[in-house]
Amino acid sequence: MVVLAASIISKSGKPLVSRQFVDMSRIRIEGYLAAFPKLVGTGKQHTYVETENVRYVYQPIESLYLLLVTNKQSNILEDLDTLRLLSKLVPEYSYSLDEEGICKTAFELIFAFDEAISLGHKENVTVAQVKQYCEMESHEERLHKLVLQSKINDTKDVMKRKASEIDKSKIEKNRGERGGFMPLQSMSSGRIDSGFGSDTSLPSTGGGYGSSSGFGLTTDIDSFSTKSKGRPAASATAPPKGLGMQLGKTQRTNQFLESLKAEGEVIVEDVRPTVGQSKPVAPPPTDPVTLNAEEKLNVTLKRDGGISNFDVQGTLSLQILNQDDGHIQVQVETGGNPAILFKTHPNINKELFNNENILGLKDPSRPFPTGQSGDGVSLLKWRMQSGDESLVPLSINCWPSVSGNETYVNIEYEAFSLFDLQNVVISVPLPALREAPSVRQVDGDWRFDSRNSVLEWSIVLIDNSNRSGSMEFVVPPADPASFFPISVRFTAASTFSDLKVANILPLGGGPAPKFSQRTLLSTETYQVV
Repeated sequence: MVVLAASIISKSGKPLVSRQFVDMSRIRIEGYLAAFPKLVGTGKQHTYVETENVRYVYQPIESLYLLLVTNKQSNILEDLDTLRLLSKLVPEYSYSLDEEGICKTAFELIFAFDEAISLGHKENVTVAQVKQYCEMESHEERLHKLVLQSKINDTKDVMKRKASEIDKSKIEKNRGERGGFMPLQSMSSGRIDSGFGSDTSLPSTGGGYGSSSGFGLTTDIDSFSTKSKGRPAASATAPPKGLGMQLGKTQRTNQFLESLKAEGEVIVEDVRPTVGQSKPVAPPPTDPVTLNAEEKLNVTLKRDGGISNFDVQGTLSLQILNQDDGHIQVQVETGGNPAILFKTHPNINKELFNNENILGLKDPSRPFPTGQSGDGVSLLKWRMQSGDESLVPLSINCWPSVSGNETYVNIEYEAFSLFDLQNVVISVPLPALREAPSVRQVDGDWRFDSRNSVLEWSIVLIDNSNRSGSMEFVVPPADPASFFPISVRFTAASTFSDLKVANILPLGGGPAPKFSQRTLLSTETYQVV
């Protein structure tokens, strides 16, 4: 038995991961993989296809194929045994069995395939042994990383010392320059103002620089200024304290910034980005078990009314902090919407979910993974598509009209009563303008992005107090089509599925761990075209 290649491809024949175990050109393996979808028939029970040269042994995995390319002299029973082993390995390394998930874990899958198949022959190993072999640590690699990190730390220490020496030399240089030149006003007032806010008094004997108490000299300097050839008292005033070399923007720079502001650019000076200015990030979980129900909304509305696309894709993911809480099952309430189609993860017991709405692993002895970053492990996915315009959370009407040398644009929104929308931003493209449009009326706030020529209309919250609103602005004459497509983004704390976590069921007995649920509806693409 010789396995020529082990591959994961899409239904259309696009190769995602492929590992060849014999010498084979890229053109040859690509030809084999591209020909496979044409050979697979519909309604057939067997999972192998033979050609004149090779045999394909395959297994569907959701929307993908796990495929073995072997020669025709190989043992079909050994091939099926190898295929079963690989089908168990793929979900262990890729929790999302789609193109994106497979591509993210491509190298891990290739390493696992290498442990299962050697030179085209199946190794006598189990899934647990393959995972152990792939996770084995190298003492030499750890030692190399420690040496490298030590070198990096030494370099940083040297850099800090050099920077400190440079700063000290600059300070000494500035002090020397200030000591070499003494303004006449400072001599008459008896004080020298340093750039660091300290005052140095000048002794009346003129014997050098020092503080008024440095050499025990207490002679009043004002007597010297009164005897200086009848100079008026006004000339003896000292310059303001703390004035020295000032580092800042020149007049030319200020003029340039003022010209940018006049063109509508937003100039932010010496402001560090804060957390509030960045994209909001969900706080890290604090409860032992956290479940995130998130829906992505893809909507395309027609400018003259009607809907072109309405698609809702949802995911329920699980995050567990402690490994001791991994032996659990999750009981959910789906809301009973018949338009929503649910699909469980391959490792989830599908019959248990269909009969009792309980999400649990097929193997109850295995715990759920812990310490997952991001949103955690996906347990359940769902999708809803509809052509009913009444389900749209936010409808937008835009009415551009040209009158003389101006174009009046009226925009209205109307929100669905089921959702309270947060952080709503309606972005309207504009023709190229030299200055901001004239906004006559607006419910909320607006901002003009001159670089991208976009007018952003923002409403912090849309609830029962403002289910509808409008904005009117005026621009020079323009084609009505130039105000489309209008893009919208918002979030909401409720979802179309209304999926709720009812309870956490511990499998090992004892009290159920504390859990929390986060629910979010957000827009992925929401446009009026």
